[in-house]
Amino acid sequence: MSVLIYTEFAEGKFKKVALELASYAKKVAESLGTTVTAVAINAGDVSELGKYGVDKVLKVTDAKLDTFNAKAYADVIKQAAQKEGAKVVVLTSTTDSLYLAPIVGVNLGAGYASNVVALPVSVAPFQVKRNAFSNKGFNVTEISSDVKVIAIGKNSFGLVETSGAAATEDFAVSLNDADFNIAVQSQEKASGKVSIADAEVVVSGGRGLKGPENWGMIEELAEVLGAATACSKPVSDLDWRPHSEHVGQTGKPVAANLYIAVGISGAIQHIAGINASKVKVVINTDPEAPFFKVADYGIVGDAFQVLPELISKLKAFKANN
Repeated sequence: MSVLIYTEFAEGKFKKVALELASYAKKVAESLGTTVTAVAINAGDVSELGKYGVDKVLKVTDAKLDTFNAKAYADVIKQAAQKEGAKVVVLTSTTDSLYLAPIVGVNLGAGYASNVVALPVSVAPFQVKRNAFSNKGFNVTEISSDVKVIAIGKNSFGLVETSGAAATEDFAVSLNDADFNIAVQSQEKASGKVSIADAEVVVSGGRGLKGPENWGMIEELAEVLGAATACSKPVSDLDWRPHSEHVGQTGKPVAANLYIAVGISGAIQHIAGINASKVKVVINTDPEAPFFKVADYGIVGDAFQVLPELISKLKAFKANN
C-alpha cells in the first residue's frame, strides 16, 4: 500500500506543481507509515522525482496518451492505484487535474476533497483542511471511504528536497477505445513567457490602464519581476488582452506568492479567483476601490506615475544586488 500521485510532465520536464505534489505526498506517506508511488505518463527522465520524496515511479508510455484525455488518464491512475493497493491518491489543482480528479474518485469509488491547503489534520479518521467560501475561510473535511482522493491547492505546501532516489518500473496499461471518441486536433501553447499556472508572481491590469496601447508598463514590470501577465474580465472582453490572461472566478484561478493588481477595482468574481495568493498589492486611483479591502499593501495613485517609478526602483535594486 502506497500513496499514489500523478505527476504532470511538459516541455521535457516535470512541472513545479508535480514536485510540490511529491513533497506533500512524502509527508502524508510518512504519517501513514508507507511509501510514495508516482504515475508518469510519456515522461522522459524521472530521476528528479526521487529528490522530492518519490520512492517508485510507474512509467506509462503510449502514443495515444500524448495529448491529455481526462477519461483515459483517470483510467491509467485507477489501474496504477489498484496495482499498488493505494488507499490515498493525491493530485494537484491544475486545469488538467481539476477535470481529472472527480473522474478518478468515481472510478475508485473514493471520497474526494478538493482545495486542500495543508497536511492532513488527522489520518485516523482521515481529515483535511480545505479552502472554502471563495478562499475566504477554511473547513475540515473527513473522508470516510476506503480509498481517498485529494487535490492540493497550488502553492499551498512548497518544495521539500530529500536525499532519496526513486525506483523506476515500466507500467503497461489497458486503454479503452471508448475514452478516445473525442480527438484533439491541435493545441496552442504560449512560449517564451511565464505561464499564470506556474508563476510565483503575477502582474495584472484592468480598465484603469485605459487601453491596450498602455500594456507595455505591465509587461515591463512583469519582465523585471520574472512574473506572468494577467488581466481582468472586462479587459479580455474588450480584446485588449487575450482571454488566456483573464484571471478570476470566471477565468484562471491564481495562487501566486505575489499578485499585483493595477487599475482593477476588484469585482467580487475577480477577488474570489485570486484570493488564494499570499500577498496582494493593489494600485488604484480610487481610494474606495473594493480591492483595497482585501489587499495586503495598497497604493492610491495613478498607475501612469506609480509604475514607471516602481520599475525604475526595482531595476536599480536588482542592479545592486
